[in-house]
Amino acid sequence: MTDTNGEPVQAETSETEKDAATRAEDPEKAKKKRGRAGLKERLKTAEEEAADSYQRLLRATAEFENYKKRNEREMNDLRKFANESLLKEILPTVDNLERALAIDCKENEDAFKGIHEGVEMTLKGLLDNLRTFGVVPMEALEKPFDPHFHQAVSQQESDQYPKNTVLQELQKGYMLRDRLLRPAMVLVSKKPDTKVDVKSEEPDDTSATKVTIR
Repeated sequence: MTDTNGEPVQAETSETEKDAATRAEDPEKAKKKRGRAGLKERLKTAEEEAADSYQRLLRATAEFENYKKRNEREMNDLRKFANESLLKEILPTVDNLERALAIDCKENEDAFKGIHEGVEMTLKGLLDNLRTFGVVPMEALEKPFDPHFHQAVSQQESDQYPKNTVLQELQKGYMLRDRLLRPAMVLVSKKPDTKVDVKSEEPDDTSATKVTIR
């Protein structure tokens, strides 16, 4: 083809021909692009799976640490309180020995002196043995009543002590280390009942009265 001056003119390439030429010229490049895209996708998937696995590992590690701590606490409690039932069975023997020592022996002092000393030594030895296992008596006398450690059997009026004060230990309470083994049976104080006396203001006038509160 020539122009108006007679010079040859190169024909313009259509867009369709250009695309066809590009596809024909770069098949390897297109393949590499597809390969890189697939590789990036697989890498992203692998990273997400790795992150998820790491989180699961952290949770499993934390749960295992909690399990170890919980198991250690349970084992410590087992070692500390394994003899609880046995020790409860021994305490009534201590009660009986204390009752024997509380008997008034003044009238038969010579006859009961040896028995009293023997019981006292037996009680002391038994209490020492219990103490080695962590069993100790509670101090309750003249202390405020505490329902967590005391079992109130009765109440008694008292002007000397405040309300709800332990006046008497009927049976001692015991602790097994930091745990209550047996509550103390106690007598608790209460305020005296208010007495009301009604007296006539004038003997001959029944309508007028005087009230005195003691």
